[in-house]
Amino acid sequence: MQDEKLLASHEGALPENVLSIAREFWAGFAAVDGTPEYAAARKVGKHFAELGWAVITGGGPGVMEAANRGAREGGGLSVGFNIELPHEQGSNPYIDISYTFKHFYARKVCFVKPAEGFVIFPGGFGTLDELFEALTLIQTGKAQNFPVVLIDTDYWGEMLGWIRSELLADGMISAEDLELLHATDDLDEAVRTVIECYEANRAEIPVEPKKADAQ
Repeated sequence: MQDEKLLASHEGALPENVLSIAREFWAGFAAVDGTPEYAAARKVGKHFAELGWAVITGGGPGVMEAANRGAREGGGLSVGFNIELPHEQGSNPYIDISYTFKHFYARKVCFVKPAEGFVIFPGGFGTLDELFEALTLIQTGKAQNFPVVLIDTDYWGEMLGWIRSELLADGMISAEDLELLHATDDLDEAVRTVIECYEANRAEIPVEPKKADAQ
C-alpha cells in the first residue's frame, strides 16, 4: 500500500517520500548491524586485515557484508565472490574486488585455491555446502591443510556431535579428519588458529640454498 501511494504521489510529496525511504534504509541497516553475528564477522574481518591479510567472502549481505566491511575498516583487501541466483541480493558495498560467478563449481575453486583458512559463521545450506566442500578437498589432499574454524559452539555443537557419534563411530571418517574442524566462541582464537597454522606450514617449507657466485 505504501508503494502504491509513493508511485501515485505528486511532485509536492517527493521530499517526504525520499525521507521515508531513507529512514527505512537506515532502520534496516541498523537492524542488521545490531546482530551478534554481524558484529562478530566484522571484528574478525578487521582483525585479519590489520594483520595484513585479505578477506574473501561470498560477497552478499549479512555476515558476508560484515566481514568485507571489517576488512575495509582494517585497511585490508576486501574481496567478494558472488553467484547469480534468482532470489539473492546483489553484492555488498564494502568490496574492493568483486566478481559474480554463474557456476558454483568455479566459485568454490576460487574460494579454496587462495585460502589459508576458513572461518565459518552460522548459516544455511550454502554455508554447509562450502564447509564440507573445503573439508573434502583437504581430506583428499586436493587442497592444502588449512584450518576450518567454526564460530559459535552452540550452533555447531549438534552437528559436531553427530559427526563424532555417527561418521567417526561408523568408520566413515578418521580421527584425523575430525581434527580438521576447530569450534570456538573466541574470535581472537579463531584468527590466531589460522595465523598459527599458516606460520607453521611456512616453517616446514624447505629453503633452497643460495648458489655460490661463479668464479
